[in-house]
Formats: sequence, C-alpha cells, structure tokens
Amino acid sequence: MNKLLSTLLISVLTLTASAQVFDNLPDPIEDVNKVVDNTPDSIAKALMSRPKPGTSRKGTNPVLFLIGNSTMRNGTRGDGSNGQWGWGYYANKYFDAEKITVENQALGGMSTRTFYTDLWPAVREALKPGDWVVVSIGHNDNGDFFDQKRARAVIPGVDPDTMYVGFNQRTQRQDTVYSYGTYLRKYIYEIRQRGAHPILMSLTPRDAIDEKTGKIVRKPQTQWAAYIAAVEGVPFVDLNEISGAKLDSYSRWKQQYHFLGDKIHTSKFGAEMNARSAAEGIFYSQNPQLQPLQAMMVNVPFSMFHVDRSNGCPVVFFTGDSTVKNADKDDDGMWGWASQAATVFDESKITLVNAARAGRSTRTFIKEGLWEKVYNSLQPGDFVTIQFGHNDICPITDAKARGVIPGTADTLHVYKLDNGTYEVVYSFGWYLRKMIDDVREKGATPILVSLTPRNEWPGGKIERRDGSYGKWYREVVEATGVEFVDLHNISADFLDKKFAVKALPADKEKAKAKIAEQKEKAGAKYFKKDHTHTSKLGAQMNAQSFAKGLRQNKSPLARYLKQQK
Repeated sequence: MNKLLSTLLISVLTLTASAQVFDNLPDPIEDVNKVVDNTPDSIAKALMSRPKPGTSRKGTNPVLFLIGNSTMRNGTRGDGSNGQWGWGYYANKYFDAEKITVENQALGGMSTRTFYTDLWPAVREALKPGDWVVVSIGHNDNGDFFDQKRARAVIPGVDPDTMYVGFNQRTQRQDTVYSYGTYLRKYIYEIRQRGAHPILMSLTPRDAIDEKTGKIVRKPQTQWAAYIAAVEGVPFVDLNEISGAKLDSYSRWKQQYHFLGDKIHTSKFGAEMNARSAAEGIFYSQNPQLQPLQAMMVNVPFSMFHVDRSNGCPVVFFTGDSTVKNADKDDDGMWGWASQAATVFDESKITLVNAARAGRSTRTFIKEGLWEKVYNSLQPGDFVTIQFGHNDICPITDAKARGVIPGTADTLHVYKLDNGTYEVVYSFGWYLRKMIDDVREKGATPILVSLTPRNEWPGGKIERRDGSYGKWYREVVEATGVEFVDLHNISADFLDKKFAVKALPADKEKAKAKIAEQKEKAGAKYFKKDHTHTSKLGAQMNAQSFAKGLRQNKSPLARYLKQQK
C-alpha cells in the first residue's frame, strides 16, 4: 500500500466542468480498460430495467440479492440485445423458485464504491432477516477517483485506515474514497445489520492469458476478498478460480467465444459458465453457514447419461435429429438410423447411446442443453457422431428458433426473435466446430456424418445436396481434420442403384410421372410419411451406409463393427 495514501486527506480544487449524474451521462462510455459498459442507450433506462429491490419476494420466502456490475448484469436492459450477457441472468436456474427468489440488482459500470453510494441504499432497505446477498464486484474499481464521467475508482487493497478525499466532479461535492476491502466490510456490516447473510465472491475471469503460466489471469481482488471474508467470518466463493480453471481446460478458440465484444464481457456461453461456477461454489462449499442456502438449490449436479460402464467398453453417442432418432417403436412407423445401430455394431465390444432428438438443429441441440448432457457424459476413448442439417437452414427468428447462418464462417449475429427475446446465432459450421472441439477436449473422438438423403428425384436420380451441406461439411473437415463419414452419398448411391433411371422421357408430363413413380417406389420401402423420414428398413439401410463409411475410412470406430459375412 502506498504510504502517501494511508490516512491521507487531500483537498482537490473545484473544477469548472458541468455537473453530471447517471441519468444524463453520455453514452456509450469507454472506460480506462477500453471497455463500454452499456449499450448506446440511457443509463436511466438501465436503472429502471432493474427490479425494484425486494419485489421478487414470494410471501415470507427469502430473496437472494446479486450485487455486481456488467459481468453480472449486462446491457441497458440486461436482455442480451447487445449479444453480451451477465451471469446473474442465469443464476435463478440453480435455486428452487418455490423456496427462494433470485434478484439481479447488478448494473453495468458500477464499482464497489459507486454501487455502495448510488444503488446499495435501496437494496439495503429491502433486506429482511433470512435473505442472502452475493457481493461480486470490482472490475471497474480502477481509474480516476473524482473524474467527470464515472468517479468510481477505489484504493487497491484492504487497508481499513486508508482514504482519499477530494472534489467529485460527477456528484459535484466533496467525496471520500476508501480501499476495496473497506467497501466490502461496509456491505457485510450493513447486510448483517438487517439480519441477512452476506457471501463474498471473487470476480469473473477476463479473457487474458498470463504469459508465464499460459493460463487465464487471476484477478488480485480475489486475495483481497478472500482476506476480508476470512477476517469477517463470511462465506467466500472463488468464482474467479472456478471459472478460470474451466477456461484453462478449453482450447484457445473456446476460451475466446465465452467472451463477446471485448475481453471482460461474456457471451451467453460465458455467462452460463459463470452462473454454474457461482452455483457450484455455493453448493459444494464446506462452510456450514451456507447449509440453509444449499438446501434451496437445484440443478447443480451435471445432467448426463447414466451409462453402464462396468464392462469397460467405450461408448458411442449418436447425436442429431429425427433421422437419427425418431419414435423408433412401430414397425410400420418412422425410424432413425441410430435405433438400428445394433444391426451393425457388436454390443459386446461397445455401448450404444442414441442421444439424438427429433426436430433439432445444431443450434437448438446446444441451446436446449442436449449437447451439454452428451458433453458431461464423455470419457476418454468414447466416440460421438455428429449429424445435423435437415432443420438448420430454417427461419432463424420464428417460434421454433432453430435456423442457423448458412455456411461455415466463424461469424455471428444478434437476432431479435419473434417472441421478443434476443439470441446470438452462429453459422452451421461454427456449431459443428464447437461440438468437435468439445469432444476432443474430453479425450473422445468426434465423427462428422453428412445428413441422410431425401426421397426426391430431380432428373431421375436421388437428390444430392453436395453444393450446400456437402460443401459445408467438407470445409469443416478441412478446418478441423475431423473424421467424416459421407452417409449422404453412400446411401444415395445405394438408392440410385435401385431406383434411378438413365434418362427421363423427353415428354415433360411423362418425365414427371416417371419421377413420381420413382418416389413412390422408394418411399414405399425406405421412407415413411414424407420425403425425409425413413422406415425401419430405411433406417437399417442408413446404418449400413454408416458402417460402410467407417470401413472405408479405416476408422478407429470400425473395429467395433460386427464381422461382415
């Protein structure tokens, strides 16, 4: 600690700059970290978008208040309209709403100091005995002490006897600045005064790599918050370390897409990761003070497939849409080909798990948590087949919200959906690369599989979609080196051999009738109800095509196939 600052009272001359308060602060504002904390809207709207403290309370149930900055609640309205999300938006997922409500009182641009002076009084008045308060704030605590725009900096460290006095240009009055630790002590004291329970939490990690360790930088505020928590007897959750360790285990590409727009603010992926880390830190803490809160938590243990691994066999997880997994029960109904995987695989050597879901695209399979369940279940030596496409080039913003950006560019766009919410949508290839990267991270083997052919016969031959999906698959293969099974063309070759004609009649009507005849014959045997979904025999045909592709590739997965007769 700089001794000059310790117990130092410094008078600062009054500057002639015009007074500014949050309501008329010019936007957007770039801080000393070169980061903009709010979207180009008004701070007043941001303030009004936060719930009035305590209004989420149900009867006599407690409330969990979240105190933080834009990493906890991002954007003018906190609704993802700028593509960035704060983790507080997802925190309620981990708490039983019938027992406790989660109230995100964070606001972008706040420091420990400005939150305490400007927003904390209203929160403090809403506290009731039995409530809980998570304080995780500090990203904005550097900069100028009394500048015209923010005036939010604090003195680094935890010294309780350190202060700095001067004229605050923003508030147009004399002001006193204390150490980071002193502000934390103020929160703790006042929370306890109201009969509530404080929890100190370290900051979210930044997208910054320590050159010496090669790992994500850990913030110094962690040590300060941990010290204050220990001295004051308050539960401490090291969010910085929990999320930092996760980021360390990711590829550099994956680390980066957990952030969006800069190196502090998170994408939906990053916000969800931090929300889970915060929940894990509370749920798995050995601090007995947290037991009442832990009893109100849900969804913290990982969602995963409970696979019997007692035989020591690897597992192959099949992912995809209805062409991979359908109703799979009526002999005369629609079947997905992975339901017939047992016809080609030796189940004494490998365990088959069909994780596909009808109607899904790459985007919705990830968004709905279906991919996370596979990811959480993976162990080294496992395999994952990745086959999507039938539902991907659909409307992006409609009720199903499953469309993706065509192509494979590493691109994204913020869309306002028809239901009024916002979502960042990526390209078809981006989602495939994410899945491939995730599988490899777990020490498992990804296998990209092209989509099944449809019962369409342009020119008298089965439809080939090599100019769109086929091209995109191959671009992903080139970019990642993933194994690729071109089931689309292997099955198409099989169907052409059975039903294609060398030449259609010159007469258009006769040609049209011939195509209709082809479609009817193929449909009667290998498809069911429409041009996309297969019969049980069609599913078995696609399973055989997959096995053929594995053998052609000399794939590591091919060793688990049944012996050919």
